[in-house]
Amino acid sequence: MKLPLASLALTLLSALPLAGQEAVQTDLVIYGGTSAGVVAAVQAAKMGRSVALIEPSQHFGGMSVEGLGGSDIDNHKPFQNSPAVGGLTLQFYRKAARRYGKLAEFDEMLKTREKKPALWRFESHVAEEVFSTWMKEFPKIRLFPGTRLADAGGAVKEGPRLVALKAEGGQEFRGRMFIDATYEGDLLAAAGVSTTVGREGNAKYGETLNGIRANTTYNQFSVKLDPYKTPGDPSSGLIACIQDGVVGEHGAGDKSIQAYCFRLCFTKDPANRIPFAKPDGYNPDEYEIYRRYLKAGGKLWKPGPALPNGKTDLGSWHDLSGNMIGWNHDWPTATHARRQELFKHSLTFIQGLCWFSANDPSVPEDVRQAWSQWGVCKDEFQDHGGWPRMFYVRNGRRMISDFVLTEAHGRKENQVAVDDSVALVWWPFDLHNARRIVKDGAAWNEGTVFGGDKWAPFGVSYRSVVPKAAECVNLLTPTCPSSSYVAYGAIRLEWTFMVMGQSVATAAVLAMDSGVPVQQLDYQKLKLRLEKDAQVLDVP
Repeated sequence: MKLPLASLALTLLSALPLAGQEAVQTDLVIYGGTSAGVVAAVQAAKMGRSVALIEPSQHFGGMSVEGLGGSDIDNHKPFQNSPAVGGLTLQFYRKAARRYGKLAEFDEMLKTREKKPALWRFESHVAEEVFSTWMKEFPKIRLFPGTRLADAGGAVKEGPRLVALKAEGGQEFRGRMFIDATYEGDLLAAAGVSTTVGREGNAKYGETLNGIRANTTYNQFSVKLDPYKTPGDPSSGLIACIQDGVVGEHGAGDKSIQAYCFRLCFTKDPANRIPFAKPDGYNPDEYEIYRRYLKAGGKLWKPGPALPNGKTDLGSWHDLSGNMIGWNHDWPTATHARRQELFKHSLTFIQGLCWFSANDPSVPEDVRQAWSQWGVCKDEFQDHGGWPRMFYVRNGRRMISDFVLTEAHGRKENQVAVDDSVALVWWPFDLHNARRIVKDGAAWNEGTVFGGDKWAPFGVSYRSVVPKAAECVNLLTPTCPSSSYVAYGAIRLEWTFMVMGQSVATAAVLAMDSGVPVQQLDYQKLKLRLEKDAQVLDVP
């Protein structure tokens, strides 16, 4: 049988030797062992393809194994989004439920369409066990933990085709297809794919929720807080956690992105608890904003059980909590060394905040007593002292392709339909504050968008997960789709990423089978396979 020209070229290029050491050769190379990366690897292996799953850290599963056990499924009264969870993603949750001896209850919940958010929740170490056990079922999946894309020259290309990924130290991974499943979009950038970071102005895509939010009220300070080192004196400079800058024009674009945090997993169980300790490098001046907040009558956040076995999943949703507002704007495009610096400073800060909340005399006694009952868990993040090993990267790079998902696709009124869906987004536009600046002489949070009744579920277009053909013909992404800042705010859930991971892996395999660039894959063929595999593509 005569091979199509594209298939012949792909086969020949994948066979070409690269200079230097012998490369790892697989059908599919996935960079980023996030939950999306794991599900993509499982799907490709189920379809008979060999996979190299490369992860910079030592752990596979992304935020699902780094504290984010509250899945944002059926946890809001106004809507029920569990019908959007299908395919391998639903299998993951069933496997987790089985670990807790609740599979029968879980399946009955699905049958009756009840809302039981607790059944969708899990501990990080349980998620990691599920992912690890799952991948071991497929010998075609080869794991490469502790392997990081080189900061320079990480992508080897022949024209618009990605031929190999090069890691630090020179190790090379060759494949016929590639997936960027990182939160930051590092492989996309290395491969020369167009990406963006920050907030577009509303005018760019005809949106209303993008750009500077000069009218931010959600998660706004509940008390007036003096921002200056010497109260009332602007010339004295700003206290920690507040940045220079003016509010700016409402709806105008800028390079700010919503705050990162750590998803904190704590316990009150004395047998499993490690008490909070003052970290090395603790700087009491960094917590002056919390002292002033309390003095002004603010109510400091407190831990509370949210996961199985009474553990927390603190995600920092308050006016003043653990969000690193304004700290992380350069993270998506930073070098590994710079990210390490940002991570270390932020981890020391959050460790210090927990110790501060449990011990500082400026904190009310009832708050100190509440915090003192909690501590990090002995059975979580055991190689990192009980603390998460990963930032909650709420925004990284976003691809810019021929198709861009925008606010219009998720509006309730005059919604723009997606006719080539590979996943169903069922969450409101969700953006945390991006800046903490001074307005009218007081500290002011800027940037939050959440909730309301003007949004609707929407499909993720296949065209939004593939690059422009001129830039790369064998690369897809489930985690950094072509979308506006606002639209990405609805997409960026772990379970949505997992759904998209299965879909892009399916597309990669079908493109290999057909010998075509990913942009030329027959969508109807892809849709049939996704539906066969129980993916949910439209509102049931």
